[in-house]
Amino acid sequence: MLSYEEYRQHDATGLAALVQKKEISASELLETAIQRAEAVNPKVNAIIHPLYDLAKATINDGNLAGPFAGVPFLVKDLGLEIKDTPIRTGCKAYTGYVSSVDSYAIQKIKAAGLVIMGKTNTPEFGLTPYTEPELFGPSRNPWNLAHSSGGSSGGSASAVAAGIVPMATASDGGGSIRIPASCCGLFGLKPTRGRISLGPNFGEMWSGGVVEGCVSRSVRDTAAYLDAMQGCMPGDPNQVSAPNGTYLAELGQNPGQLRIGFSIEHTLGLPVDQVCKDAVAKMVKQLSDLGHNVEEVPLPYLKEDLLERFLVVIAGETNAELQQLSKYLKRRVTAADVETNTYALALLGSTFKAGDFARAKKEWNEIAQRAARFHQQYDLLLTPTLASQPIKIGALQNSAAEQALLKFINAFNLGALVKASIGQLADKAFGYIPWTPFANMTGQPSMNIPTLWTDENLPIGTMFTATQGREDLLLRLAAQLEEAMPWGERIAEL
Repeated sequence: MLSYEEYRQHDATGLAALVQKKEISASELLETAIQRAEAVNPKVNAIIHPLYDLAKATINDGNLAGPFAGVPFLVKDLGLEIKDTPIRTGCKAYTGYVSSVDSYAIQKIKAAGLVIMGKTNTPEFGLTPYTEPELFGPSRNPWNLAHSSGGSSGGSASAVAAGIVPMATASDGGGSIRIPASCCGLFGLKPTRGRISLGPNFGEMWSGGVVEGCVSRSVRDTAAYLDAMQGCMPGDPNQVSAPNGTYLAELGQNPGQLRIGFSIEHTLGLPVDQVCKDAVAKMVKQLSDLGHNVEEVPLPYLKEDLLERFLVVIAGETNAELQQLSKYLKRRVTAADVETNTYALALLGSTFKAGDFARAKKEWNEIAQRAARFHQQYDLLLTPTLASQPIKIGALQNSAAEQALLKFINAFNLGALVKASIGQLADKAFGYIPWTPFANMTGQPSMNIPTLWTDENLPIGTMFTATQGREDLLLRLAAQLEEAMPWGERIAEL
């Protein structure tokens, strides 16, 4: 069996090569991954549904093929369904739900030869930029266990950073690939809207805001994963043209001399941690050293984009989520079925008229047009990924007073009062993630690059966003940066 020290030296592509050359078996890889999970998962709480028997059965079937044949893998417990396994979406009311089909993306994951060994933790319905569901408890940052691994793909990022698997699924509706990638020192690419199908259960999620992807330690793993996963199924509302060639082949291409605009301006006008500014400054110097043209620019985003155009749509989508839950429960959802903030956000959604939702969604196009004008002048936009270092566990949870007020509002369904109290809670969340949701509204691809580590041993990332369909450009630059400032060799000691 491969020792953990040897296992950790390889990314998913490297492990697959060992299996292909018969230097190691898929069973031995799985055993190493299980042993690592058993050793560290009690500390980080990344895996909430072990599927070890399923993984062993997959290997014993003897049908492993594809670019990642035999590589242990984890799936986020949100959105993607694996037949005959539970899916909770972080919500206690879905206890007892078992998937009846494989999602289209899961079919592709299996076809790529990945061996699914478990499902990872996520906040309820993926609503927060931290992973602390009441149902399963918080996922912790392997670099510093007192801190958050981010959200909503915090379980996946924690598992990869802790060395359980080299790569895991992640989804992104407001930054949920890039946020945990930044918190855990990983590469995280949010693809263009529609690049990976959400079917058959979903056409769109969050009005087109949500996309599927992965978190990984290496750029080549993400590129190869995107090659294996990209594609639409009949009926998908967003049909995206396939790239010319493979994303993996892009890694060998010179990105050329890129025009990159950067900003450290906070969308809400709030302070930005100095360490996040330092990360951008380090990245600007690295880019300049590589020959790119980099200049500071006005941020092409507005406060209202988050507090009105994004929040209104997400509140409406949360209300619809609870309506879907009501169908499953065959009764009306009560405040006892979901977390306090989830119910309050759904109540807020009920206070908006259909016209409010339609107007906010229509204004997403105005943001997209603004971004398109920016990219007529610049190839990429560079910002910090987050406005602070990874927060401590519980830092963004409600205060006692906030919790008491929302419980009162929820108990009496006082939706009008939510509008008066939600602003402070929204400022908390968007204060932490003032840049990530914009690529979800516009559909653009966007990536986190691990850039530096703090004195508290916490990773800090920087974020690049490209125009729609230009994952190739992001991957070319990412490969160049990975060579210039390698991050994958750093190991979280647990």
